[in-house]
Amino acid sequence: MPAKPVNPDLQKERSTATFNTREFSVLWAGGEERFKEKKALEKMFLEDPALQDDLPISYLSHKELYEHSLRKACIIGEKIRKLRADGEDGVDTYNALLGGSLGAAILKEGNPLALHYVMFVPTIMGQGTMDQQVEWLSKAWDCEIIGTYAQTELGHGTFLRGLETRADYDASTQEFVINTPSLSAYKWWPGGLGHTANHAVVVAQLYTKGEFRGLAPFIVQLRDSDTHRPMPGIDIGDIGTKLGMKGVNNGYLGLKNVRVPLNNMLMKNQQVLPDGTYVAPKNSVLTYGTMMFVRCALIRDTAQSLAKASTIATRYSAVRRQSPIDPNQPEPQIMDHTTQQLKLFPQIAKAIVFKTTGDGIWNMYNVISGEIEQGNLDRLPEMHALSCCLKAICSADAAAGVETCRLSCGGHGYMDCSNFPTIYGMTTAVCTYEGENTVMLLQTARYLVKVYGQALNGEKLVPTVSYISDAINQTKFVNFDGSLRSIVKAFQFVAANKTRIAYEQIELRRKQGHGTEVAANLCGTFLTAAADLHGRAFLAQTAYTELLALSREVSPELAEVLKVVLELYLVDACLNRIGDFLRFIDLTDQDVTKLEVRLENCLKRLRPNAVSLVDSFDLHDRVLDSALGAYDGNVYEHIFESTKKNPLNKEPVNGAFHKYLKPFMKAHL
Repeated sequence: MPAKPVNPDLQKERSTATFNTREFSVLWAGGEERFKEKKALEKMFLEDPALQDDLPISYLSHKELYEHSLRKACIIGEKIRKLRADGEDGVDTYNALLGGSLGAAILKEGNPLALHYVMFVPTIMGQGTMDQQVEWLSKAWDCEIIGTYAQTELGHGTFLRGLETRADYDASTQEFVINTPSLSAYKWWPGGLGHTANHAVVVAQLYTKGEFRGLAPFIVQLRDSDTHRPMPGIDIGDIGTKLGMKGVNNGYLGLKNVRVPLNNMLMKNQQVLPDGTYVAPKNSVLTYGTMMFVRCALIRDTAQSLAKASTIATRYSAVRRQSPIDPNQPEPQIMDHTTQQLKLFPQIAKAIVFKTTGDGIWNMYNVISGEIEQGNLDRLPEMHALSCCLKAICSADAAAGVETCRLSCGGHGYMDCSNFPTIYGMTTAVCTYEGENTVMLLQTARYLVKVYGQALNGEKLVPTVSYISDAINQTKFVNFDGSLRSIVKAFQFVAANKTRIAYEQIELRRKQGHGTEVAANLCGTFLTAAADLHGRAFLAQTAYTELLALSREVSPELAEVLKVVLELYLVDACLNRIGDFLRFIDLTDQDVTKLEVRLENCLKRLRPNAVSLVDSFDLHDRVLDSALGAYDGNVYEHIFESTKKNPLNKEPVNGAFHKYLKPFMKAHL
């Protein structure tokens, strides 16, 4: 129970809801068992005094914040050890502690040990042989060694073929000699690299017998196991302050003639024999499995970001009163303004759709990973294309949605105590790491152009792109009746035509004499537009299929709310791309007006349940960490309490007055 009485406006919103919030909370958590596990984890971690902050971390220096974050990270790590010993360290536990929910409550600016768990360990599991896993995994799981993943360089990021770090095999000693030959070759950005990790998976260009072989991952010891001093040939440190993720200890790494044993190259997919003979992987994309894994996880993280931002903004909008709608009436809750609803409610809907889609993509990844283990790579390109475009779309929409929620809270949303600055900093980072969004869309577009050519040749396409064949066979969209199904079909028709245009533009450039890569560059805007619409068509289809399926499994009251959420999401998504719809589908002015009126109607229908919907996300006050979004709704009291924690307010007169201001004021006397 909250310590203070609940704000009466917020309490009224909850008492008039038409559905049971706990029912949706259980659904959001993934079922009753996971809901109980979530509550147990919150009790274990959030009630530990050692994991609470006396002083808001925004008042700490960069050095203090790192030391503070590492202390907490080690406590979390110790608790994870206990959970592992008890067999309770499932994927959901790591997602909660290292993702955007429980972990953010403990470490607002990120965990310096996160990449150890989400990149270092999975890379060994995914790219190491069984013998290498035996050698390294137990040490990594027990944190006897702390690792990170060093791929991005100062001069190169998403374009992996441009990486400069080089590993030359010396057959005489059966060692690799690793170098960063220039400043731009320095590894840059890996979390925990600065002062935390003592090992890293270093991605380098491999050379054996004087020949270039491609990229390969190497386990490299960075620091002495006892003293933590850098190993010979290692130049390492922290890259400094950033917009967000300030506690992650992102680092730089230079290597000069660093020698690692032959067996330190992870060789599940490719091998180097003792004499330097190179055995190529069956498929080069197998080496990118770790990044695909992380991208799938990030889609669900974006849903958490939107859930947090929309919860804060919606609760605030139920408490804040301003600007009379009727001059003869008192100031209303700002959530009664239709314009405010348009800012908030689509973000709630997107959070639900992104979570639903993220769960589906995660399950799809696990199925396809199993197929890959059996040597079946048929669906790998499809999975890669989907994970790329969905990571790009969901992160971009989430970052924009967080900012919209901040703006909806006026000036108070600009304060640190709102937690919007931190949520935005963490969310917008996803637009860049694990593949910059534009590059991700281009990756998807390559796949789409390829399958469009296959469809023209009459080949059968996999289900997620089968709509392209449908559009080729039926060049005109008929019977747009405004139903949700027709909106989904229209999205697919528009996406297919965007892909058609991209395909035709590339073919045109080829006929003009340009090579494939130059043609793709010249058509970059066509390609990214096609990938964007493909991802949005997939989101629309998933929302339609999954939310209707869920509505058949829950109570009638919750089912009605989910149907409104679905309609709001699809109508809003359609109107946001109305130019593309008008281009390819014969919509009239009346059709568009009907959609706009439906959007307003959806907002009106969702209004009575808005607070209860965000309550159903079941975000602990520590997770939100917001004066504006606390469960009790006592916004102004919480804002004022935050000022009392400000070190500047600990003394009535700051020393700078006597040192600077008073002499300045008296100088003319």
